[in-house]
Amino acid sequence: MNLRVLLADDHRIVREGLRSLLNEQPDIEVIAEAGDGQEAIRLAQKMSPIVVVMDINMPNLNGIEATREIIATVPGVKVVALSMYADVRFVMRALKAGALGYVLKDCAVEELNQAIHTVVANQTYLSPKIAQMVLEKYINQLQDDDCSPFSTLTARERAVLQLLAEGKSTKQIAVYLCLSVKTIETHRKKIMDKLNIHSIAELTKYAIREGLTSVAM
Repeated sequence: MNLRVLLADDHRIVREGLRSLLNEQPDIEVIAEAGDGQEAIRLAQKMSPIVVVMDINMPNLNGIEATREIIATVPGVKVVALSMYADVRFVMRALKAGALGYVLKDCAVEELNQAIHTVVANQTYLSPKIAQMVLEKYINQLQDDDCSPFSTLTARERAVLQLLAEGKSTKQIAVYLCLSVKTIETHRKKIMDKLNIHSIAELTKYAIREGLTSVAM
């Protein structure tokens, strides 16, 4: 039986390249593609892939938050995070969200193929370029994350923070998340209170530092 794979990346040319390379593998079938985190969640819930190859840095909802939701709502699915950044913060958050693999975008297709098969076997796969770095910092980084103000934000608050940082208005966020404007305003106030940040500009800088968004999409 072929391994059914969902690709999530906001760059179409990247998705096309990955799809072409993965479909050349004898036991892998790319069944769908998503251009942002929200679309990845919808397609994963609809099509129940075996593996989701998830770009970490995407607009509207980043790959880490999308991974968290997919793992929570799609039984048995495995996620391989895909990133151009060998950054411990991103790796730790991807793993804590439920991803079993973390692969750098400059890897060869053989490595991605190996990562897919490794996570299907319920084992963790990290690109060799970052594995040693992650092992050295793993425990300390988890402790630091658990003590940070960022860890006090709920999943909904993180989603609102990302959209605020990407320049969305309160009304746009309300429409996008199917919530009322008043609810979004309440979330925004709670975010600012928890982080002790009281301007959108500073929230944007904070979201970039924490890896929620790069803004320049």
